[in-house]
Amino acid sequence: MAQKIKLSTIADALGVSTATVSLALRDSALVASTTRERIKTHAREIGYIYNRRAASLRTSRSGIVGVVVHDIMNPFFAEILRSIETELDRSRQTFILSNHYDDLEKQRNFVDTLLQLGADGVIMSPAIGTPPEDIRMAEDNGLPAVLIARDVEGAAVPAFRGDDSYGTALATRHLIELGHTRIAMVGGTDGTSTGRDRYQGYKNAMEAAGLSVDAAWRIPGPRTKQAGFDATERFLSLPGKPTAAVCWNDLSAIGLMNGLFRAGLVAGRDVSVIGYDDLEEAAIATPALTTVWNGQREVGHRAASALVARLNGEEVSAEQELIHPELRIRASTGKPHERN
Repeated sequence: MAQKIKLSTIADALGVSTATVSLALRDSALVASTTRERIKTHAREIGYIYNRRAASLRTSRSGIVGVVVHDIMNPFFAEILRSIETELDRSRQTFILSNHYDDLEKQRNFVDTLLQLGADGVIMSPAIGTPPEDIRMAEDNGLPAVLIARDVEGAAVPAFRGDDSYGTALATRHLIELGHTRIAMVGGTDGTSTGRDRYQGYKNAMEAAGLSVDAAWRIPGPRTKQAGFDATERFLSLPGKPTAAVCWNDLSAIGLMNGLFRAGLVAGRDVSVIGYDDLEEAAIATPALTTVWNGQREVGHRAASALVARLNGEEVSAEQELIHPELRIRASTGKPHERN
């Protein structure tokens, strides 16, 4: 069996102390950058692997952060995760990712695993039905939590997401300003703070314009392209024939546009369709999708920064921080068109 390479092996070879080697391998600013690179290069050349477990025993930090979201296949979360990863990389934190698919038990099992691994913290977009007690349990057991995209009333931890009520009101007002009075809402659920807030923003804008809100014109559920596509038949059969749709997100909006096209209709000409999130795909959809930028990269950046600050012993407000959305007008919305 090969002899295990020790820090002292590297130190003796380079004429530095073992403490300097240890700090360099952790990217500590206490070691000059040229010395850090010399030590790290030599460590790689001789096949030294940094022992994270041993280091965690010395520092009480594992360097591991858990991240749990609804579904990584949704580009909305992918954009958030990219920012989280960039921010955590700066602090030499590695993250473990899990999808909960709104399965509360799956989320709990992941948090339990993080506690067993001695993870430093968790960033979570909480599953539908997450009680504040679950988050307090993690906190009480030394696993600081930060929420993204959704909040949990009574959790008392930092939360970062877009201002969904304001953003959906922006989308609805845009359609009203184009002359639409019969506007449906496609997608969402009252089971999440996001769903409740987006529907409230839609209602606020309709009522402020003196327009009635017809409960039948809300098609709950769709959050994927397939679900948006499948909702097309119901949308086209709604009483009163709405001329426009505010969609839960860009995916459901693109799915609806595809369904309309299959039915011989063109978004922006026959029916106005507006999405939410401003994913990269929105600008290159056909037609280009009018949508609301929801600041997902900013959400990821702020959430990861807040968690790192907490791990460093800094005070971080437990208040919810809302990112201000912006309207992106493209070709999928236009003046009302009466359908036969």
